[in-house]
Amino acid sequence: MRTSPITPLRWRFTSIGAAFALVGVVIFIQLVRIQISPQADVFRQQSDLYAGVWRTIAPARGQIYDRWGHLFAANRTVYQIGVELASVKDPASIAFAMQVVLGEEYDRMFGIASPEANPDLVYAVLADYVPAEKVLQLQQFAEEMEGTFGENQPVRDLSGLIYSPHLQRSYPENNLASNILGFVSREGKGYFGIEEKYNDLLAGVSKTVWMPTDPNQIEALPDIPPGASLILTVDREIQDMTEKVLDEAVSFWGAESGTILIMDPETGEFLAMATTGRINLNEYWKFTDQIGGQIPFNQAIGKDYEPGSVFKVLTMAAALDAGVVQPDTEFLDTGLIEVGGAQIRNWNWGAWGPQSMTGC
Repeated sequence: MRTSPITPLRWRFTSIGAAFALVGVVIFIQLVRIQISPQADVFRQQSDLYAGVWRTIAPARGQIYDRWGHLFAANRTVYQIGVELASVKDPASIAFAMQVVLGEEYDRMFGIASPEANPDLVYAVLADYVPAEKVLQLQQFAEEMEGTFGENQPVRDLSGLIYSPHLQRSYPENNLASNILGFVSREGKGYFGIEEKYNDLLAGVSKTVWMPTDPNQIEALPDIPPGASLILTVDREIQDMTEKVLDEAVSFWGAESGTILIMDPETGEFLAMATTGRINLNEYWKFTDQIGGQIPFNQAIGKDYEPGSVFKVLTMAAALDAGVVQPDTEFLDTGLIEVGGAQIRNWNWGAWGPQSMTGC
């Protein structure tokens, strides 16, 4: 009697199938045991930690306009450039590209891009607040470099570069009305002027949302309204002319500083508020270099001022209104008067002699 060769193979297949079935049963029992074990809650909590992250989304900051709608303060899109460390294959090429296009230090860029990814270090920032045009140049340079031969390796590979857009405060007029406006730091906080006074209104209300790590569970981001926009009483053209006149006067007279205020006498609205010591708000971090860190930032409202002769208009108007004097009432100017035992003299220590009220 001959034994069929299929029998040993069938026995082997049956044994392997039984072994796999046994392993499956063991795995199933283990899964059930974990589900009902005292550690189940711990595992669930750990899974929740990696299910997503809470992320705070800030609304676009409100814009600032002059009385006719000319834009004083807006927002522009800039980029954070970083690396996803698990995807980086050639940190030397990344460092070289950042050096050539953005002028970054090669050794520092290489040090940031070269570490291996780990649970505590997944992403690293190379540069932030990079203008869109620079990002485009970097992308084009990366495309040209990709696959070319490098000095110490066969080909260049810029895998891992990440470009993340976000908003930055922008001032189209640079230093025009800078003392009125103030500026916004990179942390999103307003300093000086309108930006500080109305920071809460302009910044709007941020919202914290849960962002699942599973892309299939990500829903559309909530609609977050931007911060309030403001329209000032300032007239851009009058402000510009006032600042030019002020700068010329300060230069001509060799004055330490100067201030000009222009108001609508019927409404009290400021049409212009110019003071010396202005900065380019797009480079606010050069504050000290540009005006020596001068405080107050806006002398027109932040510094005491003795009106002197400017106040004579109000004094004379009050006297005429009260009928105390007439335009031709005479007065002898001796150059000084005594008030409370103190002598008050003319600005040049001189005397004008007989004067009418019009002459005063």
